[in-house]
Amino acid sequence: MSTQPDLLYSEEEDALRAAVRDLLTDHCDPAGVITRMETDAPHDLALWKSLAEGMGLAGLLVPEERGGQGASHREAAVVLEELGRAVAPVPYLTSAVVATEALLACTGDAAAELLTALASGRRIGALAVALNVAPGGAYKVVLHEGGLLHGELTAIADATAADVLLVPADDGGLYAVEADAVTVTPQVSLDLTRPVATVVFDGASARLLGDAEPAVRRALRAGAGLLASEQLGLADRSLTETVRYLKDRKQFNRPVGGFQAVKHRLAQLWLEVVGLRAAARSAADALATGSADSGVAVAVAQSYAAPVAVRAAEEALQLHGGIGMTWEHPAHLCLKRAKADSIAYGTPGSHRAALAELIDLRTP
Repeated sequence: MSTQPDLLYSEEEDALRAAVRDLLTDHCDPAGVITRMETDAPHDLALWKSLAEGMGLAGLLVPEERGGQGASHREAAVVLEELGRAVAPVPYLTSAVVATEALLACTGDAAAELLTALASGRRIGALAVALNVAPGGAYKVVLHEGGLLHGELTAIADATAADVLLVPADDGGLYAVEADAVTVTPQVSLDLTRPVATVVFDGASARLLGDAEPAVRRALRAGAGLLASEQLGLADRSLTETVRYLKDRKQFNRPVGGFQAVKHRLAQLWLEVVGLRAAARSAADALATGSADSGVAVAVAQSYAAPVAVRAAEEALQLHGGIGMTWEHPAHLCLKRAKADSIAYGTPGSHRAALAELIDLRTP
């Protein structure tokens, strides 16, 4: 007899949230993030070091015997909620989740050694699959010839921050390639806090890690499932900051938040954010427990998460009035991340199509 999962936050998860939020409050203020976006180095590697090495968060998904913390996707989801709330420019999702999950699907000494390095936070990894590819979707590969890789891959998230790339090749293998062995060229990105890049392989030496297909499938499923928690953090921050602003902002000598039309918009948004929290927690719990329904839970979460996060960010920008349209106000950070996240690891439409297949509800 199956039991219902407990989707409430545990005391340990609440303590983890508090610790991460305190760190981000001190080292990732909105003004600092906006200033960083105006430079050629959008990633905050000092913050990453504090999160990954100082707090040990890079190894949450890695078993203790392999150099990690032996936690689960539920704890990683809590971290991503807070990183999403702060729109933190760190490669946590791409390295500590996606690249790590790909390595966990591989066996052998090369994969184990690299996994330990990623878990410690000393190295940053990136899966060389375009950010828009959904779990189970087709992805581009490079040519493997004589132990060297040749080809070009585009839209690789956080490639500019990576020390090592995990690259699928035409022979079915997943290979580790050092970042200094390839040419990484930043692409124009809507979300400057998670930049994408083109990676060119011109005879790059590579180490075989394992089979690409199961590793990529596992990595993208975890990435999509935990992305919903990041989107939850974005949506919740947008709603909270908007409510705070509307309580203080006055029009016609009364708080703007007191107008009935505004109340209705906020109440509807609150309901949607609550629904998103349930969907995101369900996906994280299903991944953590290895549930047979994890594919369904991830598809449900991603079908719902993107529209809610985008709408919350749009409402925040609109309801902040003129100041919300300025570069100096952080509303645009949330909107750009929400819009970029809406196509990351599959669009809501692709996840709804996948969900229909999973529950045998095909179009006539």
